[in-house]
Amino acid sequence: MTKHKDIASIRTDFLKHHIDLSKLNENPLLQMKEWIDDAIRLEHEEPTAMSLSTVDKSGKPHSRIVLLKGMDGSGLQFYTNYESAKGRQMSEHAHVALLFFWSGLERQLRVEGVVTKLSEKVSDAYFASRPRESQIGAWASPQSQPLKSLVSLEARFNDYAQKFEGRDIPRPLHWGGYNVMPDYFEFWQGRPGRLHQRVAFTRDNEKWNREILAP
Repeated sequence: MTKHKDIASIRTDFLKHHIDLSKLNENPLLQMKEWIDDAIRLEHEEPTAMSLSTVDKSGKPHSRIVLLKGMDGSGLQFYTNYESAKGRQMSEHAHVALLFFWSGLERQLRVEGVVTKLSEKVSDAYFASRPRESQIGAWASPQSQPLKSLVSLEARFNDYAQKFEGRDIPRPLHWGGYNVMPDYFEFWQGRPGRLHQRVAFTRDNEKWNREILAP
């Protein structure tokens, strides 16, 4: 019988990087872009993957991985089914949290803010850029709803593929984009001896206040 390693004994000492406060961008959105660019340049697996946390009517939290698909001065953008569990939760509670983790860089980034829907024009443009199979999938999947079987989902996919054969696929009205306007960032860099660096930015009207946090 294979002996499993004790989970409590698994640990890594972080040695690769440190945050140079003198070079940290005063705009956390621009600093975030630098960290994402680092992850992309080093070919980190899924460099734009982020955990999206929402709360339901009862205040129970829920988290799942989504992909960042844009960022600018207005915030961070991603796309999903409006009728999914997360879509319903975001319509009830607009405050959300995002978490990026780049293990190869020994970094994580927390973002908190308020989410709103993107315009139909922006959602249409992004939907048109998606692979055709992904477009069909957006029509076929009743996201977060119970399925009788995988076969039934594949049948729905095939039905929509046939329906749209030979023509452009329009964006379904139940699918589109969201923008998270951040009011909090926390940059975390792993360091030896668990003396990790944490630098937080909190929005104060049009400016950002920066402070260093204990690990």
